[in-house]
Amino acid sequence: MTTIYLHNTLRNRKEAFVPIDEKNVRMYVCGPTVYDKAHLGNAKTPVVYDVLYRLLCHVYGKNHVTYVSNITDVDDKILNKHKETGKSIREITEQTYNWYIEDMAKLNVLSPDYRPRATEYIADMIKLVELLLQNGHAYEAEGQVLFDVDSMPNYGYLSGRSMKEMVAGARIEVADYKKNPADFILWKPSAADQPGWDSPWGYGRPGWHLECSAMSSKLLGNDFDIHGGGSDLIFPHHENECAQSTCAFPGTKFAHYWVHTGMLMINGVKMSKSLGNFYTVDEILAQYPAEALRLLFLTTHYHQPFNFTFDGLQQAKGILDKFYNALLKNDDIETEKCLPDERLIDALCDDLNTPLALSYLHENVNNLNKAESVESRVKQKSLLLANAYMLGLLYQNPENWFKGENANDETAEIENLIAKRTEAKKNKDWATADAIREELKNKGIVLEDGPNGTTWKKM
Repeated sequence: MTTIYLHNTLRNRKEAFVPIDEKNVRMYVCGPTVYDKAHLGNAKTPVVYDVLYRLLCHVYGKNHVTYVSNITDVDDKILNKHKETGKSIREITEQTYNWYIEDMAKLNVLSPDYRPRATEYIADMIKLVELLLQNGHAYEAEGQVLFDVDSMPNYGYLSGRSMKEMVAGARIEVADYKKNPADFILWKPSAADQPGWDSPWGYGRPGWHLECSAMSSKLLGNDFDIHGGGSDLIFPHHENECAQSTCAFPGTKFAHYWVHTGMLMINGVKMSKSLGNFYTVDEILAQYPAEALRLLFLTTHYHQPFNFTFDGLQQAKGILDKFYNALLKNDDIETEKCLPDERLIDALCDDLNTPLALSYLHENVNNLNKAESVESRVKQKSLLLANAYMLGLLYQNPENWFKGENANDETAEIENLIAKRTEAKKNKDWATADAIREELKNKGIVLEDGPNGTTWKKM
């Protein structure tokens, strides 16, 4: 069987991926907190793990892979948004969740096998806290339940940091009721007007770290294969997940491979609202096609910092124009079932080397453009689409790609202008015909006259 290699944060090196059970490969990836529109970082992470999910399904078989990506729908950020807007908690979480799902669909991110919401697993979280109390790894203080980091000798093993480094490098609340400043909340009290649930410790809600531990354990077991997320989550979120889960279930390892995506930058600077370089996904997709953003994400190795620029996004669109143009020229060719190029699979198996994998798509397109016989065109087009699927690309109808995502809204107007231009040409009214061509050009529409009439596409 093909071997996949992944950079494992747990040992800070690239390792051969050996699943616990080849018939039941399991992956958990931290999803969004649904309090606002998804930003570019929220989009990059699921695109990366979507490629990994496709690769795992290719190597082990779809029926042998389980992918879980959660939704955090109880969090202080949601409460703050409630206070800020006056909207109900449910309205905020439902609207934001729907926005996120729409964004993921546009980016061609496959739906995970499970997308659990934190609020659906409160009972499991309460059981986890009870286990930690029973095992001597948690304590109650002033209505809260906290994890006792001193009770775990190897606390910090994921990030490889000392306690001093961890406390200094994170926003840790210093409170008199804590035994150690690094102790973190498992359960906290809720006011009457805040979301909460009855528990042995009173009306309250879970701490953020607790949620992922409970959901992953419930859906994937106490030991599973891969845990993913952004590198910004290594500490404290993922470190604290490790602590909770291994201490609640002694003898388990929790996740065996930790895979983290690099930080997202904007023109070489960390994205931040205060710096004015913060972009939501829908802001970008209002100007550029979603597929161009997906391609741009894949041009940088996932483990490295990713630098977003609008020039890069424009270049990605240009590349897709070239790819789709090749498909459009071969629109009359029916494809046949075809396996992806072994070289492309090898590139993805080498720690998801998407830049190398993309180079094979360029080669495919060149070969398709050079193909002359029907047999050769069928072969090259089929291979291109099989390869593109592994990267989640070329999923649109070529004609729709050039006409834009809002083609249905614009088509009638454009076709009407083309009809008027055709009539003007018949009447040898060249001035009107040229004026219509110029009008469409100013709207970003290119006309191509041919023996079968005039076709159009977006620049």
